Amino acid sequence: MAEDLVRGGHDLPRGGAWLFVEAGGATPGEARARAGAILRASDALDGTVVDDPAGQRALWRVREDAAGTATRSPDGSEAWPGWEDCAVPPARLGTYLREFRRLLAEHGLHGTPYGHFGDGCIHVRIDFDLSSEDGVRRFRRFSEETAELVVAHGGSLSGEHGDGLARAELLPKMYGDELVGLFSRFKDVWDPEGGMNPGVLARPAKLDENLRFSVLPRERVEVEFGYPHDGPDGGGDFSAAVRRCVGVAKCRVAGPNEGSGVMCPSFRATGEEQHSTRGRARLLHEMLAGEAGGVVTGGWRSTEVRDALDLCLSCKGCRSDCPVGVDMATYKAEFLHHHYEGRRRPASHYAMGRLPQWLLLAAPFARLLNAAARVRLLATLAKRLGGIARERTIPKLAPRTFDRLWDAEFKGTRGTRAIAATERGRTAILWPDTFTQYLSPSVGVAAGRVMKAAGIGVVAPRGRVCCGLTYVSTGQLDQARAVMRRTLDRMEPLCFAAEGPEHDLPVVVLEPSCAATLRTDLPELLGDDPRAARLAAAVRTFAEVLEERAPEWEPPRLDRPVAGQTHCHQHAVLGEAADRRLRERAGLTGELSGGCCGLAGNFGFEAGHYDVSVACAEDQLLPSVRGAAEGTELLADGFSCRTQLDQLGPYKARHLAEVLAEGLASSEGAPEAGGPGK
Repeated sequence: MAEDLVRGGHDLPRGGAWLFVEAGGATPGEARARAGAILRASDALDGTVVDDPAGQRALWRVREDAAGTATRSPDGSEAWPGWEDCAVPPARLGTYLREFRRLLAEHGLHGTPYGHFGDGCIHVRIDFDLSSEDGVRRFRRFSEETAELVVAHGGSLSGEHGDGLARAELLPKMYGDELVGLFSRFKDVWDPEGGMNPGVLARPAKLDENLRFSVLPRERVEVEFGYPHDGPDGGGDFSAAVRRCVGVAKCRVAGPNEGSGVMCPSFRATGEEQHSTRGRARLLHEMLAGEAGGVVTGGWRSTEVRDALDLCLSCKGCRSDCPVGVDMATYKAEFLHHHYEGRRRPASHYAMGRLPQWLLLAAPFARLLNAAARVRLLATLAKRLGGIARERTIPKLAPRTFDRLWDAEFKGTRGTRAIAATERGRTAILWPDTFTQYLSPSVGVAAGRVMKAAGIGVVAPRGRVCCGLTYVSTGQLDQARAVMRRTLDRMEPLCFAAEGPEHDLPVVVLEPSCAATLRTDLPELLGDDPRAARLAAAVRTFAEVLEERAPEWEPPRLDRPVAGQTHCHQHAVLGEAADRRLRERAGLTGELSGGCCGLAGNFGFEAGHYDVSVACAEDQLLPSVRGAAEGTELLADGFSCRTQLDQLGPYKARHLAEVLAEGLASSEGAPEAGGPGK
């Protein structure tokens, strides 16, 4: 979020806390003048006026996401909304806040207030320990003393959302026993059976009863991923990961065909709570609670959790869009691993989850298999055996693999050993992911041409390397780890420098989903292998390596509009700033859509997912493509995105590397390899 401000030309003012003040007026100039007057009248350390829409949106996102971001401290500790919405007269706010902070310190607690100061109504997240008896006792004592403090300042225990269950026990401190007794008598007149909102205001439960974390397991749950940002001692706590969701429900803000974010594609398609990030997190919570108080009692074998996760596309959108970074793609992979451990899996897990193995075996027979896939009976049989949706067309295998095309054009650039120190500064490794290797090798060759034209020495590893993506997404985590370790063995002598990680060669990964797997899943699954973090740190996107290794290079000027989609994994994990800058320098104008294409690797090919897959594409991607003018270049760096556009259009989309390579060929007088995609 701070990056958005910087990109808009704004830095946050100096200070350790910031106060947002909005000023309005009949005209933009009048509003700016009022904002300037407020700033001049302030005795704050520093300040700035933000009047451009992009900067204002970034500031508002900071505020809107605070309900979630404030629940995690920089050191990873958890904080909770245990004392929300108390309000005092604004004129008393300064004194109240100073005494409030004194109470926090006396109880050994820390809290981050984030609004609404102008109304004297304070939102705050506090690092209560709600899972131990001592922590709950401290929570009660602090709440009782703070209630007395609020009342002493003439305030209200609930200044915005009402008292409900959370603090109704404390209402006598504010209203007195006699008036609270009238609440109960009034309720008895109109609801003698006590069937409506029992325990709310009248005869309430104690504020430390029914705390939902009290039913979670106290011992660590045995899991496969490392969860490095969850848990008090450096990670590994799946319960803490699930507790990230505090119900802010940003995943529900955009319903079907609304908004422009990525999270959560299946909820945007169905509008059903169980298919939102929040709904799935809640079911995982109930699964962990189990017999101790949860409504899901099957543990890892739970069919309720399995069904809710079935429509998770593993887009990782929640990892970036959720204010607290819930990573449902990882939780899904974790769950599937345990759910099917020692049991037969769905056919699609064997077919598409182990895709790299099948493509390796199929490559020598690519032309024959492509011809067979065009025979309806054979294609129908193959799809039924592989758990593939009958509406789908089986993608064509490349007649020649990336390895063969690369060796034909870039002779002598396959490596297994470290590059000499004198050559490392402008050298990079091009990663032949499974999709590039067997399905779209032209992307890899195009990237090699562009990097070579930019003066970058390009090396491709000799032998098979794989990030393990398809194994991870289907929860086959033992196989994923085995694949990843073999890859590390192969990459170590080529990528890692003896002088240390800062001298390692960058690894250019063209498929965003594979790059995201190497950046996140690899170190989180192989936390015991220091090479995993080292390879993750070496991963670069195509645009990033051009910017890093050839900063003075000017791409060919293409001067045409673009449409298409930023890959969901690029949005969530990799970032797109370098891609934007590269497109601008090449004269490619316009914005790419957000969202998820809906194919999402194996998801959209699996039987039973076709309708949701299409609905996800119709949310943002297809409308943006249909609305593009004639001659617009369609960009989609992900193989799944290009396949979805081809099968639902057909629309011909290309990787940015292909478009730039074509531009280079045209500028050099060579025949063009194809025109714009529309």
